[in-house]
Amino acid sequence: MKVIATSLPGLLVLEPKVFRDARGFFLESFNENAMASAGIREHFVQDNHSYSARNVLRGLHYQVGHPQGKLVRVVAGEIFDVAVDLRRSSPTFGKWDGVTLSGDNFRMLWIPAGLAHGFRVLSDGAHVLYKATDFYHPECERTLAWNNPEVNINWQVDAPPIVSDKDAKGASFRDAEKFE
Repeated sequence: MKVIATSLPGLLVLEPKVFRDARGFFLESFNENAMASAGIREHFVQDNHSYSARNVLRGLHYQVGHPQGKLVRVVAGEIFDVAVDLRRSSPTFGKWDGVTLSGDNFRMLWIPAGLAHGFRVLSDGAHVLYKATDFYHPECERTLAWNNPEVNINWQVDAPPIVSDKDAKGASFRDAEKFE
């Protein structure tokens, strides 16, 4: 597996080895030893699968009290996946980074705990799968405003994205709960 560092400490792009032939392809979507070699030694407790239509924007989500690390991949379609550093102790506190994940490029994104996560669908639809290091706790869920001018994410939008009521009411960066 190829590991590519990003501008945020701990946020990693992972490119699995893909074996292709006339029948199709094979890849390991998760291998505990390969993850440990990449520096990811967390224990995953929950797998999630979402489907979203073109231009849906989900996020930016995170949990306090029960922070989650997430290993994100797309099995069909294409998304622009974004993480925002909410760790006060980080040299990149308040900064964001994003990467395109698709069913064609097979890339995965490791998002450590302490980062908010969101994505925008670039294709007609996208199936997004992610592993989480802690269970979902609705009382601990927080949403950082996707369009926060303090963070200034370039979502590559040419039309207003489709967002949920919850995501439309996300907190400003200034008011959002953060991590030490």
